[in-house]
Amino acid sequence: MSTQEAFGSLLRELRLAKSLTIEALADASGVSVRGIGDLERGRRAAPQRRTVAALADGLGLDDTERERLLVAARAGRSPAYSPVGVRSFPRGAEDFVGRADELAELDKLAGGAPDDDSGADPGAAAARPVVIVVHGAPGTGKTTLALRAARELADRFPDGQLMVDLRGTDDTPPAVSELMVRVLKAFGVPDRDLAKSGPQAHPALYRQILADRRCLLVLDNARDEAQVRPLLPGSGRTLVMVTSRRLLTGLDAVHRLPLGRLDAAESAAFLTSLVGEERVAAEPEALKEVARLCEHLPLALRVAGNWLATRTGWSLSRLADRLAHEERRLDALSAGDVRVASAFDLSYRQLTPNAARMFRRLSLIPGPDTGAACAAHLTGQDLYDTEDTLEELVEAGLLGATGDRYRLHDLLCLYGRTRLTAEDSAEDVERARRSMFRWLLQTAVVAGRWYEPDHGAPPPTWQGTVDLSSADKAREWLQAEAPNWLAALHAAAADGDHATVVEVAESLHWFSDQWIFWGHWPEVFATAVRSAEALGDPLVEATQLNYYAWAVLLCEGRPRDSLEYSARALAAARRAGDLLQQAWAHQYAAWAHHLLGDTGPAFDDSSRAIALFDAAGDLTGMLQALLGRAWEQEAESGEAAIETYQQILARLDKVGVRLEPHIAAVTRANALAGLGRTYARMGRWDEGVRHLRTSVELCRTDGNIALESRYLRSLGDVLLDAGRVAEAREAFTRCIAVGPGADPEHVARARSRLARLDTP
Repeated sequence: MSTQEAFGSLLRELRLAKSLTIEALADASGVSVRGIGDLERGRRAAPQRRTVAALADGLGLDDTERERLLVAARAGRSPAYSPVGVRSFPRGAEDFVGRADELAELDKLAGGAPDDDSGADPGAAAARPVVIVVHGAPGTGKTTLALRAARELADRFPDGQLMVDLRGTDDTPPAVSELMVRVLKAFGVPDRDLAKSGPQAHPALYRQILADRRCLLVLDNARDEAQVRPLLPGSGRTLVMVTSRRLLTGLDAVHRLPLGRLDAAESAAFLTSLVGEERVAAEPEALKEVARLCEHLPLALRVAGNWLATRTGWSLSRLADRLAHEERRLDALSAGDVRVASAFDLSYRQLTPNAARMFRRLSLIPGPDTGAACAAHLTGQDLYDTEDTLEELVEAGLLGATGDRYRLHDLLCLYGRTRLTAEDSAEDVERARRSMFRWLLQTAVVAGRWYEPDHGAPPPTWQGTVDLSSADKAREWLQAEAPNWLAALHAAAADGDHATVVEVAESLHWFSDQWIFWGHWPEVFATAVRSAEALGDPLVEATQLNYYAWAVLLCEGRPRDSLEYSARALAAARRAGDLLQQAWAHQYAAWAHHLLGDTGPAFDDSSRAIALFDAAGDLTGMLQALLGRAWEQEAESGEAAIETYQQILARLDKVGVRLEPHIAAVTRANALAGLGRTYARMGRWDEGVRHLRTSVELCRTDGNIALESRYLRSLGDVLLDAGRVAEAREAFTRCIAVGPGADPEHVARARSRLARLDTP
């Protein structure tokens, strides 16, 4: 008789002695009828302590009988089927660094430690295994994290801990049946029992072994759901950690833990552990550069660190210089038989042909990310097929996704370029690049014209692959794809397509007021000035010079330098005989003189601008010129400034929808803010605060972060002067928090004001 039968026989003996049926004992103990039956028949290994205690309570045993049952249960855990002490982890976690949040999440999911004898009850009906999928791009350290977590959690799983390499990146990974047998053998099932039961019974035996015990099982390097699904236990207290480059989205009832790159501090610590503190202390900046060029990818960092560790004569700067050459970086990231590119190869080889082509061509994207519509023009697929292909790359761990934006990280982008050169003809590559750039510029023109006078919504004939049905959607697209259409603009200029460059710049002129501190408007309009000069049209030249004067004046804060370009614009406009561009040239010159404190020239240019706008019949320009005049009046005559600002607001009310709404909103916000400042200078605090608050709210509603930050700072100053310190603090805090696109000068001033308020 086996020890398992001994426990079952004793349980049956005690049950019958108490005149209980199996059903009655199940009701009294809370252990299932099936569970008790399997135990009595020896079909299931002896239970753990909690189940024994529940059965003893249900039987009403005294201390002597209870001890007999517990001793039989302990003996019943046959060494042939009980893997207590099995610990099969390879090396790989000794120099682990960082991942504190991920380890904390794994610790949480693993639950509390078991009791001091034999752990949580594996036979309880409510017991469910915990399955965690750790997924990420090649080289992110998934296996290393799983190893570290498994070692830290091992004591919670006294029935065994095992790691199984599923070899999912192999061309022919092992069959699931082979993997099951490997696990069963590791957990102590003899060959004779495996042979006796036969392959058809192995899945049931596998599930029983894991269900009856509290184990930790790491399934490393999973290929796909079909490989993993049969290896997941359906019940019990086993914790399963699956690592995979793929998201394994087809698996149900699992926890997913995405793994990305290390942060800068973790990367530095990791490299230091490999290179040594003395060498790092000598070149701390070089260390940061090496980590950056490795893109904080653990595998790349390990290769770089091992390279330096074995070449003690190399400085960190020397390696940083070597890695700085993009075309050689992947070759440099190899140490012995470990190559970063090899890790990427394994995933790339498993892609479908469409996904592989998309992956290669995504390396042509000049910016950090892109949308599906742009990617479609790289391959010629329709939008829906493109989205499916991109999602295949995301699933494979080769492409990052945030919302509807897709990003190919730097090292993967370099790898993609190597495959592009090897597999695509130069003609096909150039054709794809030109198709993408052409679409980007065409769409930028249509999106930008939402903000231009006399344009607005796309014409009915326009058929685009992005939603530009509103000005807000147009702005979202222009901002999201800005690095890409900017690169396309430079490419058009380099190709001599000057008419397209000018058209793009012209269409984005008024949009630039919505995103003043993007940082690239001087670049856009300087490029357009050169194209305008190449075209030889003085009116086009005057227009682009005026735009550039604005960018230098406002975006770069260089009013004196901007005077050169407004003067050149004025000369070109006179050659063209165009009153409107002459007016704008005087307007920008007046603005620059005002900022420089040149009162006389500012007044003269402002007067000429007003007269010329009036002669040209241009309402938009006239309103801007009146704003400039009111601005000049603020310091001299508050009443005159108030009258001019009110005149501007009255004109806005009168023209209504005839003025493009975003131009009207910017103009109204500026006029209201001017009124607020002027009332405050006159000591009329409540009126000043009211108008500034209205201006701030209008900017917020219109999405103009630059103006919102500027007028929040002005509001804070007025509130502070009025003695309303708490409200001022709130305004300065909001100014700091408005986010990217804010006016950096005004944010800095708001931060300075807050610092003074916080100083005792």
